[in-house]
Amino acid sequence: MSEPSIFFSEVNERQGAFHRRAFLLGGFTGLGLLALGGRLAQLQLVEARRYQTLSAGNQFNYRLAPPPRGLILDRNGVSLASNRPNFRLMINKDKDLDAEAVMDDLAKLVPIDGTRRARVLKDLARAPRKAPVVVMEDLSWEEFSRINIREPELPNVTADMGEVRVYPFGGAFAHVIGYVAKASDRDLEAARDDATQDQALLHNPGFRIGKQGVEKAFDRDLRGQAGATKAEVDAQGRVVRLDPAGDIAATAGKEIRLTLDADIQNRALEVMGEESGAIVMVDCRTGDLLCMASTPSFDANRLVKGLSGAEYRALAQYERKPLLDKTMTGVYPPGSTFKPTVALAALSAGIDPTERVVCTGGWYFGGRTWHCHKKGGHGVQSMHDAIKNSCDVYFYQMALRIGPDPIHATATALGFGQTFDLGIPGQRKGLVGSREWKKKAFKRDPVWHPGDSVPYGIGQGYINVNALQLAVMCARLANGKRALNPRLVQSIGGVDQPHGDAVGDLPFPQEHVEIVRAGMAAVANDPTGGAYKQSQLGLGDVLMAGKTGTAQVRQYSQTGSRSNQGVPWRLKDHNLFIAFAPYDQPRYAMSVLVEHGGMFGSSAAAPRAREVMRVALLKDPEIRARIERPMPLPTLGPEEGEPSEAPTPTEGVQSTG
Repeated sequence: MSEPSIFFSEVNERQGAFHRRAFLLGGFTGLGLLALGGRLAQLQLVEARRYQTLSAGNQFNYRLAPPPRGLILDRNGVSLASNRPNFRLMINKDKDLDAEAVMDDLAKLVPIDGTRRARVLKDLARAPRKAPVVVMEDLSWEEFSRINIREPELPNVTADMGEVRVYPFGGAFAHVIGYVAKASDRDLEAARDDATQDQALLHNPGFRIGKQGVEKAFDRDLRGQAGATKAEVDAQGRVVRLDPAGDIAATAGKEIRLTLDADIQNRALEVMGEESGAIVMVDCRTGDLLCMASTPSFDANRLVKGLSGAEYRALAQYERKPLLDKTMTGVYPPGSTFKPTVALAALSAGIDPTERVVCTGGWYFGGRTWHCHKKGGHGVQSMHDAIKNSCDVYFYQMALRIGPDPIHATATALGFGQTFDLGIPGQRKGLVGSREWKKKAFKRDPVWHPGDSVPYGIGQGYINVNALQLAVMCARLANGKRALNPRLVQSIGGVDQPHGDAVGDLPFPQEHVEIVRAGMAAVANDPTGGAYKQSQLGLGDVLMAGKTGTAQVRQYSQTGSRSNQGVPWRLKDHNLFIAFAPYDQPRYAMSVLVEHGGMFGSSAAAPRAREVMRVALLKDPEIRARIERPMPLPTLGPEEGEPSEAPTPTEGVQSTG
């Protein structure tokens, strides 16, 4: 039997393969160790500073701090919208958050009813991760302390002090200033496509945006710039301590100063009482708005926190519409307050102001009798008499003679049928009829008929205006020269805004304006005028001029009865009054609208205008000095035992009688 043979060539081949594999593996291992060593060197030597910064970033966290919202002030610096401290309880949403358990724990420390609990759980479900959700606001100090003491035991719960918007005068300025509220889903959706919007700020529970009026129109100016607070956190992201030295200060929003006067506005609200309506006052020299009061109003502070569904429905369904701004959104027939405009249009059309019209209490035209408000009539009336007595028959006939277009042109020049650049939304143009307008509005009957002109002459028919337009019209007549525009915003961040007197002149001869103004003066100061008793200011020689108005909202019977007894509120007449004072040197013009007052303008609106006008006049230093100037003593003659040539103690003092 032969022994096995050894083939050295095979052994050498196997050893060579082993050595090659060992060499390759060793090479790969060496390269790996070299790469690892290089990376370690890079981390230790080159990028050490970067990772120290990242480590500090894990240790410290910046929490967004909403900026203080800018103040809104009146013309004298009185605060109309400011901010106050607010203790808040919040839950920070996290993936491991057991919302039900947290709410159970919080309910042991603060009162949380079922409605609030459901709302918070709903908000937590919709909120993005890490976003805080408000559980309660306006905590008492005891509640705030109770939460803070137990905060380490409450995961994702924080209690801090923020700011909340406050309106010191409640509802007095609610319509013009508006209010703020949390950003709604619609607001958030609209902000997603806006690169200028800070999305994180909109989700912050302490942040509010403007929802109406000045708050909405100037929201970006009022917002300011957000800051941040630096806090040390643990591995779970819970705050260990605050680091005030690292805080980034927020920049407060800009201060907005309005032309309104808080005293005048509050007095307007007082005199309106429970009535529905509006009072607007304009400075006849500058166009500045001193008052824009709409009643009934609502407490803007309630809307900041959010109304319940039942509360909102109560406001929305109340027939006197407290949510409607009646100064510029509500439109109404002006009634007889439109007669000065018609008179000015008649003068422009060539009507002789001394021409007489006989009023017997009614005028037959077009197959019907058009009644005057005074049974038995006013007798023979010139233009001056017709304005003073508010004679309907005179203005029926004048409107019929001149037609609608001269009235439309005059009304437009005085401010009707247009909106003004106040900076805030909500104005309605109303309606000022004309032949061209009717062509577009009535396709089936585009012709302006003579019967359309008759009620137009007394502020009924195809005419609707708002209280702001009435006040502007009165201010332009009082000024007599400038086509004043109203101004609401005086300054933004200390920068003065354009003035309302930077405008052109009125397109009317001065003598025409004086004829109309004299008629308005007679309304308030002639003992036979329509509002004599209700228009006496009791301020010496400072007199008021005005014009009453009663606008119907239903068709009267052919008997001419205008009684509102037993008529539902919504069908009663509107009562209006426009006025300016002092008559000889006009400073302030105003309009008063009592919606469905059910009386006459002289009894429902004029007394309210008088009281508000007195406040404005008494606040004016020049007018007050005129009122308080002492009367001169009478000169004693020889028959009283004094020489006639002797000077009196008050010689040289100007009489105010």
